[in-house]
Amino acid sequence: MVYRGMTRLPSVQHLSDRSLLDETVRLAATERGATVDLIAAIAEVDARRLYLGESCASMFVYCTRVLHLSEHAAYDRIEAARLARRLPTVLEQLASGSLTLTNLRLLAPHLTSANVEALMKEAAHQSKHEVELLIARLRPQPAVPSAIRKLPEKPRCCVVVADQGVQATAPGPGASAPVPEASPPRLAVVQPLAPERYKVQFTVSSDTRAKLVRVQDLMRHIVPDGDVAAIFDRALSLLLEDLERRKVGAAKHPREARAARHDSRHIPASVKRDVWKRDAGRCAYAGSRGRCTETGFLEFHHVEPYAAGGRGDVENIELRCRAHNAYEVTLFFGESKPSIVREARGLWVSDVAGPGTSC
Repeated sequence: MVYRGMTRLPSVQHLSDRSLLDETVRLAATERGATVDLIAAIAEVDARRLYLGESCASMFVYCTRVLHLSEHAAYDRIEAARLARRLPTVLEQLASGSLTLTNLRLLAPHLTSANVEALMKEAAHQSKHEVELLIARLRPQPAVPSAIRKLPEKPRCCVVVADQGVQATAPGPGASAPVPEASPPRLAVVQPLAPERYKVQFTVSSDTRAKLVRVQDLMRHIVPDGDVAAIFDRALSLLLEDLERRKVGAAKHPREARAARHDSRHIPASVKRDVWKRDAGRCAYAGSRGRCTETGFLEFHHVEPYAAGGRGDVENIELRCRAHNAYEVTLFFGESKPSIVREARGLWVSDVAGPGTSC
């Protein structure tokens, strides 16, 4: 489709739900095809060095100045183009949608004519994180040491944690390079180094750092070197145990199960435990393309709504993510009903940590 000279984008509002979904899939395939064609063209322009005649000193400048690609998009496409000249089969994976440009860029340094077929098959339809794990298995990196250092622009602390850490140490004065005042905030990093080791990096406040130091002191008899990775693991284990107890009724010695009351929205802890185990801590909504994969913002959902007489027992309770819980309420009560039903009957939707449940 060419939209040159158009004053407004074409409307798809007239399409039915099914037609709109089919059209969206078709357009995504069209975009992949156009991207592959562009990468093939970039590869040839790069090989002939035609960008020089366009007053560009490099292929990157040509892509950003002439093609008006973003720096990130230009980098990905140039990397893919140069890889495609060496291993043409990778373009087939891009065209089919089994591999994304991001994942191809991650794999590029590790692909050879001998392993390309096997790695392409293993990386097909995988997420970025799963491809990072694949690379970590191919090229495992050594563990990073646990470290604490003060960032120069603010009294904050950057903590780097690895599964195999050493004693946390503070660098001497001048160890950190100056950071410009307008620099963006440092984002948390979770990066696989090897199949069983991760690097975790984040920034904390001075108060959090003080708590860490106190914990290190109190745990010297257990963790003599004050290893941040060991403390982090113990803290997460305790937090996880507490959250599972409060959210899903987990218990080392559970009480005898109580029958769900028909006149109450309350879901017994025994039901929560059984439902969580049965649904494997994941949204159980199944649509036209299979089951939802969401594991966050989970809620206990009445298959037959409580407002319609549904009971809070294992047979009638399933896990839903927040989006699908609200979606099923809409399907049952209609587009304009959910808020009215909640107000009239005192119903509410909460996550598994709260006192309430879904409709």
